[in-house]
Amino acid sequence: ADKTRMKLYVQALEDVPLLQHETKMNQDLTKRVFAVCQSRCTQLPNGDYALVPIADYFNHGGYYEANAYLSYDDQGNCYAYSNQDVPAGSPLLISYGDSTNPSKLLAQYGFLDESSPATYCKYIVDGPSEEMKSMGYPDKMLFYTDGGISQEVYDVVLYEQLDKDKNNSPQKQQFYQAFLSGDEETKQRIHQENVSLTLQTLERHVDFLVNELDELEIGIETQLKYGSHASRHPRLPLLQRHNAYVKTILERVQDNLTNMGR
Repeated sequence: ADKTRMKLYVQALEDVPLLQHETKMNQDLTKRVFAVCQSRCTQLPNGDYALVPIADYFNHGGYYEANAYLSYDDQGNCYAYSNQDVPAGSPLLISYGDSTNPSKLLAQYGFLDESSPATYCKYIVDGPSEEMKSMGYPDKMLFYTDGGISQEVYDVVLYEQLDKDKNNSPQKQQFYQAFLSGDEETKQRIHQENVSLTLQTLERHVDFLVNELDELEIGIETQLKYGSHASRHPRLPLLQRHNAYVKTILERVQDNLTNMGR
């Protein structure tokens, strides 16, 4: 998404008559200005993005730390409200985004929120159906820091696997109807009948992610030690911390899946 916005941003510069052609073609300057806008902008209720002076001074508060929030009236005026008593001299902290997606916060704002209670499980479905989205794909599919797995992960993964096997079409429909009606007994029965399929799918997924992170770590270490342009990538150590944070969660999920499969 950020690469798409960057591309659209560069295209939009062509329609700004006040900028000289040399300025528009300066890639380093263009990237820097885009990064400033990305890290300072706020999303409005209508989905647009805007730069809001003063409001961009608020720092991010983690899942348990945010004590304020922003609101907008019909004229677009921005107001800040506290949601709890804040002692004098203490900072007002707002949430910059979904605390269960530390990777997105890192990509947009350049910091790692280690107070996140969970991380998006990164299970990608090509062309997800509306049924999968109603089950929580992708935002509610979470791996928790203690190795726990959200119910939405189990539901979406099983539904996708049933969808792949046309022989299971009746069971797939029965499962989805149970989800819609809140029939937990039927839903859990179908889960139990397919528990091995679900666990094997999740184990392969998590093993793949851990292996990818291991390979990324080798690449980062090589760049830091031997790369001729390592100085141009000052955030490589931060990326290492992020990857180690996510890997720790994934390894706990691996242990959880192994125990469930015994």
